[in-house]
Amino acid sequence: FNQEDGSFFRHKTPSTPHDSSEGILNGLGAICEKAGITPADIEFFLHGTTVATNAVLEGKGARVGLITSEGYRQVMQIARSFVPGGLAGWIVWPKPVPLAALEDTFEVAGRMNAQGEEVREIDEAQIREVLTKLKDSGVQALTVSLMNGYLNGAHESRIGELAAEICPELPVSLSHEVLPEMQEYERTLTTVANAAVRPVVGNYVRNLRSNLRSGGMAGSLSLLRSDGGLMSSEKSEEHPVALLMSGPAGGVTGALWVGKNAGIKNILTLDVGGTSTDVALIENLEARRVRTTEVGHLSVRASALDVKTVGAGGGSIAYVPELTGALRVGPESAGAVPGPVAYNKGGTLPTVTDANVVLGYLPENLLGGTFKLDREGAKAAVQTVADKLGIDVMEAARGIIDIVNENMFGALRMISVQQGYDPRHFAVMGFGGAGPLHVNAVAKLMGSWPAVSPVSPGVLCALGDATTRMRTETARSYSKSFTNTEEADVLAQLEEMAAQTTKELTSEGISADDVTVEFELDVRYEGQAFEVPLSIDPETFKSGGLAAIIERFDDEHERLFTFKMDSEHELVNLRAVALGPILDLEAQRLPEGNGDPIEAKVRDHQLWADGKMVPAVIYDRSKLKANDVIQGPAIVTEMDSTTLIEADCTGTVDAYGNILINLK
Repeated sequence: FNQEDGSFFRHKTPSTPHDSSEGILNGLGAICEKAGITPADIEFFLHGTTVATNAVLEGKGARVGLITSEGYRQVMQIARSFVPGGLAGWIVWPKPVPLAALEDTFEVAGRMNAQGEEVREIDEAQIREVLTKLKDSGVQALTVSLMNGYLNGAHESRIGELAAEICPELPVSLSHEVLPEMQEYERTLTTVANAAVRPVVGNYVRNLRSNLRSGGMAGSLSLLRSDGGLMSSEKSEEHPVALLMSGPAGGVTGALWVGKNAGIKNILTLDVGGTSTDVALIENLEARRVRTTEVGHLSVRASALDVKTVGAGGGSIAYVPELTGALRVGPESAGAVPGPVAYNKGGTLPTVTDANVVLGYLPENLLGGTFKLDREGAKAAVQTVADKLGIDVMEAARGIIDIVNENMFGALRMISVQQGYDPRHFAVMGFGGAGPLHVNAVAKLMGSWPAVSPVSPGVLCALGDATTRMRTETARSYSKSFTNTEEADVLAQLEEMAAQTTKELTSEGISADDVTVEFELDVRYEGQAFEVPLSIDPETFKSGGLAAIIERFDDEHERLFTFKMDSEHELVNLRAVALGPILDLEAQRLPEGNGDPIEAKVRDHQLWADGKMVPAVIYDRSKLKANDVIQGPAIVTEMDSTTLIEADCTGTVDAYGNILINLK
């Protein structure tokens, strides 16, 4: 992104799973060439990554040694008594293996009480013995999580000092630094997860940084956190648990930037890749955040954007089970290798992409004719499904698309209707490689208009990394009823935490004048087992006090659960969030057109609509102008994605190049 003239350059390059940094460097070389610069000209390098996510999903995290208080050795094995799944969950659910094994868990003497006062001293000789055993056993990372450590971390810190002396090669995660909040299981689990991905993320980030530096880049390197903020690469090595949803978060921050330019405040995001679809809700240009990050079966206490994922993507496989004889799509995927049949990479099973090719929604010539799709192969694959269902091949292909659209609709209902939002008050934005192909149909199901195909949808996640800001937070447990709470005490603690987080950002070279601070409070009714997080502006808190928080909580509780109560309120956790300045990147405006997109026309085409093949037009997105109106059925192609405008809709190109699709 060129900050001076608003121009941006994009490139897409194959991933290199053996060493992800290699793929990034390939892309960097290509993009510098396109932009006519050298790496030395780059001021900010912003990066979203799925390295931490994949380490958890594939079970490739480090072997973690855990040190706990006496009597708490089984904390990871006891876990929480929640079994996911339907009524038969307790029969068919295989309990996941804890991230820290029992044989790698050791107890040590010493105890803090519930007020954070020392009851029993630690035994340094015993700790040295435990650390030596762990070092000799071959663990790759260490976690220290002691009872009530969130109130007073002195014992944990001392164990950390001894570990630096006895096993300096092992990264150490201390629970009072990673998550200084009550509930020892969540605190321990989050700290263990942090330790498990530290070696993997640390190696990756150090590799990337040294390769960028040796390539001549002297600018700052920041990584995208799960909550949509940025953190320095050095901080990400210490606190990688904040990166677990780094990949999907980029799409949400990108959608915020597009929405701001397009004048759309309420957005449902639809990020469709090869294997899955990620959805999120943005209200009034604010994305919903949650206090738990979920990856696979792992649920850790770390701030994240509220992104839900379903197994529906371009590579999702269509099949007809013998038992029911009903068409199913996903969650199994053909992935990148062997991929859909149409890609000619050895795939044999019919996928969503193949159905799109058969129906004519995905033209055979992609990437300016450099990538040809095998329509006949795709047809033969979809024919196998048609034969099992006893219907025509085109009907079978349309059935596959209808089902995958319903799956996406289901995910969007989860984050809108089931959270108390009316989807008719939102636009739906489709991005990722396959999002713009499905966004029109999904908007119809939701009643959410316009359906938006943003500029450069296939790399919108990368654009999101470039349009967000540095973010850091700290937390503290409070746990008092509002009647026993002194407003001045709460404010003093929040301001102390605000100073701490501000200092973290100023140490990164950000001017103190550019730092904005927000407060977050976790509130519940007394006796409840869960909290509702509330974001509050410091000035609002100072003027409205605790009464304003009670009112906010009651309103939010009623919206989420349809009722509020007269019970006493309890303040559970306090958080201060410090935000750096927004990189104010101006979007480039398109030249004005006369409304007729004829100059962008590539050729006439035919696609399946309303039960028959109908004439359509293919357009080249790079040649569209502002105010052009595209009559459906039509297809708009570009370097990284394809947009489908259905027969009963029209697409209008806005000043910045986004295509806004509405019913005719």
